[in-house]
Amino acid sequence: MSCCDVKGLMPLSDALQKMQSSLSNVCEKIVLPLPKALGFTLSENIISEKNVPSFNNSAMDGYALHASDLKNCDAGNPVHLTQIGKSFAGAPFEGNTPKGSCIRIMTGAVVPDDLDCVVMQERTVAESTKITFNHAPKQYNNVRFAGEDLSIGQAVLQQGHKLTPRDIPLLASLGIPNVAVYRQLKVAVLSSGDELTSLGEPLQQGQIYDTNRYSIMALLSRLNVEIIDFGIIKDDYETIKQAMVSADQQADVVITSGGVSVGEADFIKEVLNEIGEIGFWKLAIKPGKPFAFGKLKNSVFFGLPGNPVSAIVTLYQLAVPAMAKMSGEVVKPAIRFNAICTDALSKAPGRTDFQRGNYSVNEQGQLVVNTTGNQGSGVFSSMSQSNCFIVLEQDRGNISVGETVVIEPYSPLMD
Repeated sequence: MSCCDVKGLMPLSDALQKMQSSLSNVCEKIVLPLPKALGFTLSENIISEKNVPSFNNSAMDGYALHASDLKNCDAGNPVHLTQIGKSFAGAPFEGNTPKGSCIRIMTGAVVPDDLDCVVMQERTVAESTKITFNHAPKQYNNVRFAGEDLSIGQAVLQQGHKLTPRDIPLLASLGIPNVAVYRQLKVAVLSSGDELTSLGEPLQQGQIYDTNRYSIMALLSRLNVEIIDFGIIKDDYETIKQAMVSADQQADVVITSGGVSVGEADFIKEVLNEIGEIGFWKLAIKPGKPFAFGKLKNSVFFGLPGNPVSAIVTLYQLAVPAMAKMSGEVVKPAIRFNAICTDALSKAPGRTDFQRGNYSVNEQGQLVVNTTGNQGSGVFSSMSQSNCFIVLEQDRGNISVGETVVIEPYSPLMD
């Protein structure tokens, strides 16, 4: 039985395609100082206007010389050269170096244009200005060339690239003080339900703590978005409508959790049908079947399921890629690997299953994964104890010990 045989269920791939095709970048361009641009998405290509390094320099502390002077040099036939000067970082040697002579040089210092080799100091014997060599180095040995890292006109980073800590020193090496990026996406988060209680307050009969809003905001904090917390909204039509209208006016994205199951009487659904164009989907995934996506007057809406694991799975698998596109970022597929499953897993065909597991490398060097136990959509400890999703294909059934499965290690958003 395939997911297409399960009436009314939309495959995850179709849901992603529908969202991606209907969304566009909504964030304006801004210019930020390089130190403040970490986590922002480039709005322009970065093209190198300089060579990096900008001059030939030494990879070692030693002596710069003409390689041909040591052509026939070996332990039984040492060669003596005369040191005529020094080249330090920031204080290059000035002048010419005639054959039979060399200069003392430090790591990163300029190698004069007329020299083509650096011999490390450990392979020499120095007696005042008389430097003895006992091996024949190759031409250009220990020389780092101008433009070896980056050259003028080279494409460095592309528009849509999200700046990481690895990128900042790269751009700094080009002397770039400011970068053009897209502004932060503004995301409003709210919870609705008379059963919800804020943290720190005692639970009354039938009440639960509002956990979803905290898990949603914790993940969003890793996205470099501006979070607007609307708190808990009570189950009252006018109160919910006022909150949703306000959220739509302030944010690019509005996220709620709960109240999106088909057939469920809920004020959020009534309000959305009045003020927006919203589709309520039943997805062929587990956990996370009920999901809502659509557009309000000024923003995009994501309605996540109410169960805690379902909410975080749909946020991570569906809403996060959508928000990346809205932020101008180039959306990249999740990284997945094959692993040997060390536990038996229960799975009914018909939906893609995101079970929670822990992967590691065994003594044989094989990638293995085990389950975190109870996989119920309300059991959030299965998320806290895991480091990956075990992604079980929609048509697959139960998994036996030793079978190969696909795992998706958590990205830094979840890890």
